[in-house]
Amino acid sequence: MKNQQLGTWQNVLFCILVTILVILSINSFIIINPGQAGVLSILGKAKDGALIEGLHLKPPFISVIDVYDLTVQKFEVPAESSTKDLQTLSARFAINFRLDPTKVVEVRRKQGTLENIVAKIIAPQTQESFKIAAARRTVEEAITKRNELKEDFDTALGQRLDKYGIIVLDTSVVDLTFSPEFARAVEEKQIAEQRAQRAVYVAQEAEQEAQADINRARGKAEAQRLLADTLKAQGGQLVLQKEAIEAWKSGGAQMPKVLVMGNESNSSVPFLFNLGKMQD
Repeated sequence: MKNQQLGTWQNVLFCILVTILVILSINSFIIINPGQAGVLSILGKAKDGALIEGLHLKPPFISVIDVYDLTVQKFEVPAESSTKDLQTLSARFAINFRLDPTKVVEVRRKQGTLENIVAKIIAPQTQESFKIAAARRTVEEAITKRNELKEDFDTALGQRLDKYGIIVLDTSVVDLTFSPEFARAVEEKQIAEQRAQRAVYVAQEAEQEAQADINRARGKAEAQRLLADTLKAQGGQLVLQKEAIEAWKSGGAQMPKVLVMGNESNSSVPFLFNLGKMQD
């Protein structure tokens, strides 16, 4: 009977030892996946050297491993600033970044989790970088020269986040808005410019029409001068006779009321003869 009880206790003790060994083995290893890095903390103190992808040992029960995602992260961050002409300019930036693998331990010691990094580092530094970029130009320049605004913002943000172990890969301006007062001013300016352009167009049109009238008058005067020169020259009477024949033909081949005839004395003044009076 005693041997049976001893065997039972031995079995229980063996099961307990196996369970403890299983628990210890489970808590003594960790797998870091690709695109991740781990920071080992023993009794609350972070150890130097990040844990890269693979299998790693750790002291059970007294250690914690914080795993950080090293792949590209994207967050949208709002920002607001005053421009050089003291106009309020609001923006929303989409920021693509990743953590520097060589500085993950420092990030763990100073910033903590990824949520803390976004809330305590990236968001305020985005605000400050936007203030630097916006203060260098007027609100109109910020809108018309948007690429230059983004370049200044990228430079300022990259320099500020680099010291925190955050690598900025790309940024984009999701939204850029200005105050309602400036919106009304822009609309009024556009209306005024359209009116001015219309006035210039009307003035140019009038000038072109006036020039056309001058050209037509000059052409008419030149034609009259040439006709007068032709009539004065030898054979001018033949021109008048030709004009009379053409006028007669255009009148439907009817007897004209007035005939232009040259006299026998070859006078330069043609003889006008009204046939209508003779018919009466």
